Amino acid sequence: MKIFTAQQLHEADQITQKNQQITSLELMERASTKIFEEINNRLNGAEIKIKVFCGIGNNGGDGLVVARKLMEQGYHVDVYVVNYSDKRSDGFLANYRVVKEETKSRPVLLKSEEDFPEIKSNDFVIDAIFGIGLNRPLVDWVQKLITRINDSKAFKVAIDMPSGMLADGVIEDQPIVEANYTLTFQAPKLAFFLPETASYAGNVQIIDIGIDRKYLAETSAKAILIGKEQAVSLYQPRSKFTHKGDYGHAYIVGGSYGMIGSVVLSSKAALRTGVGKLTSVIPQCGYDILQTSLPEAMVNVVPHDIHLVETQLELKEGDIIGFGMGAGTHEKSIELLTSLLHQVKTPMLIDADGLNMLSKHPELLELIPEKSVLTPHPKELERLIGSWKNDFEKLDKVQEYSKKYKVTVVVKGSYTMTISNDNIYINTTGNPGMATAGSGDVLSGVITGLLAQGYDPAIAAVFGVYIHAQAGDMVIADSVPEALIAGDIIEYLGKAIRSLFEKPETKA
Repeated sequence: MKIFTAQQLHEADQITQKNQQITSLELMERASTKIFEEINNRLNGAEIKIKVFCGIGNNGGDGLVVARKLMEQGYHVDVYVVNYSDKRSDGFLANYRVVKEETKSRPVLLKSEEDFPEIKSNDFVIDAIFGIGLNRPLVDWVQKLITRINDSKAFKVAIDMPSGMLADGVIEDQPIVEANYTLTFQAPKLAFFLPETASYAGNVQIIDIGIDRKYLAETSAKAILIGKEQAVSLYQPRSKFTHKGDYGHAYIVGGSYGMIGSVVLSSKAALRTGVGKLTSVIPQCGYDILQTSLPEAMVNVVPHDIHLVETQLELKEGDIIGFGMGAGTHEKSIELLTSLLHQVKTPMLIDADGLNMLSKHPELLELIPEKSVLTPHPKELERLIGSWKNDFEKLDKVQEYSKKYKVTVVVKGSYTMTISNDNIYINTTGNPGMATAGSGDVLSGVITGLLAQGYDPAIAAVFGVYIHAQAGDMVIADSVPEALIAGDIIEYLGKAIRSLFEKPETKA
């Protein structure tokens, strides 16, 4: 599913009106009717006080249509117009007149803090103040109104976007309506998936309002949401007449005294993902651990007991290296990475301490093979690209980094994002139980295993992130988030891949 910018969605509205030969008011009526139907289905005639806060732009016009239809359905509705400017959109003015004429009620104008109504915790609030049209800081009294709405603890539904939230940016220290539900028009917005803003949207439901299909199909997206439908198209099925050599040889290079478990997790995940052969490259202290815990893996020990040092690997064309898990940042270990970067021409996966080595020695960045995959957690990412003011700036900096060094970067989070050049892929699976030690090592093993099997690096990252998180979801379906450990994710990787081809059970 595509995510568009605010400007693209505005263009989509214009093209829809032209191609479908409808007015902007007719499109507003159609869209708002869909919102009304969704709210009415949920309320089901409940005796509840509804307070609709409308701005004076098109989002306010949407709110007025919804308020009118709720009144016509017999609900107790109070309408408040947030009168923050002398300018009004045509859509707002037209629907303001209709509300007065058809409902015989007059919306209450709010001009300052003194006009604020009482909002009780058992009220039902509809936020139609700004929507996607906001592009400037809020005046002081409107900020206080949003704070009042939030402090009321009333159930809140936002139309298109919670007021105060921008679709394509952030205004620092500006309050945002804390919606329980956001009913958004036609396509999700990028702000719904970023750490700083996602929680304000609550549960997001996309409302299809019949925007021009050709425009949606042909227009390049700001980002792509990855769900089951997208993931299944990335899977590469196996042929019956193959052998282990057809599925690649992966090297998991990492580990140090006390951190061998990272290599065990990555190695096992790569095997569970389908790599044909796997060699774990570790210091001598990990030999017994690897041979005992993972007999399917070959083990290559470097000539040092505690940490990685330079060693000669008999790499063949097409062999893939996953480097850094539990490796530490000893200078001798950095020498091994440096040697590999000079030697290897195929894409690598670099994670954890491998990334920290790059941060300590940025001259190594120029040696990274093209199309390699980097998988930083937030602090590792900050060491690579520097600090950022907000999540939008972070994405811009990662895109610049990706293009400069010709790499794919996996930005881990609640909605993990894979960034390759200008492309942003947002994963929709996963759960808080996966915030546990070793989960990232498993992900690195999954992506390394896919790279070794011949997946394009960007696809390996996107698909690997999906099945890793899907496996985590399947773990907690049988348990609880608190009980999840990284090894559980590995055990469910096969089921996660199989789930791509399973149809939902239909109720009798």
